[in-house]
Amino acid sequence: QVQLVESGGGSVQAGGSLRLSCAASGYTSRTNCMGWFRQLPGKEREGVATIFTGGDSTYYADFVKGRFTISQDAAKNTVYLQMNSLKPEDTAMYYCAAAFFVGCGSWLRRNYEHNYWGQGTQVTVSS
Repeated sequence: QVQLVESGGGSVQAGGSLRLSCAASGYTSRTNCMGWFRQLPGKEREGVATIFTGGDSTYYADFVKGRFTISQDAAKNTVYLQMNSLKPEDTAMYYCAAAFFVGCGSWLRRNYEHNYWGQGTQVTVSS
């Protein structure tokens, strides 16, 4: 099993910034992709950004390109999501996920049934 613990959510005004963290523990060697997904009220969960943990390749949903940055500290098994220029439409529950998948960019766009999930952290952006 892989355990994922998120932190860093909160409330911010439009244009502000937040940084989310996700610490992984357990059998992390069974995964090669980590990333962030979000679920807006009344909508399905969608991919935000993913990273290949064996290197530094990163992938982003179009709606966050240029605003969000995913990074990792491999020594700490921790992935970060720096969110800048936040918009009210970014308001959602953000979930950290990990999986073994061929192509972390493709994983971003999949509803993969074998993901490991964190408990989620709420991000609220007010106008």
